[in-house]
Amino acid sequence: MNPTGARQFGVAASNAATINAPTSRVSSIPETEHLMTPGEVATLFRVDPKTVTRWAKAGKLTSIRTLGGHRRYRSSEVRSLLEKSGARIGDGI
Repeated sequence: MNPTGARQFGVAASNAATINAPTSRVSSIPETEHLMTPGEVATLFRVDPKTVTRWAKAGKLTSIRTLGGHRRYRSSEVRSLLEKSGARIGDGI
């Protein structure tokens, strides 16, 4: 919570330095980048959301943590993985 008592949402504190970096630095998360939930990624691949989490732990996908500790995935990276896998939606990777 912030000093006014309102709850704040965003990426985990470990990524806060990147997001709040001066404009002279390149942010690793563009403001326009769409982030997907494990459920959304799982729907694209037709797998269980837990499988998506396993892919992140195995290094197949980069995850971003919210302040609440939830994982989010860059849609551009998810689409790239889908294309690289050569799999049709639902075949998994």
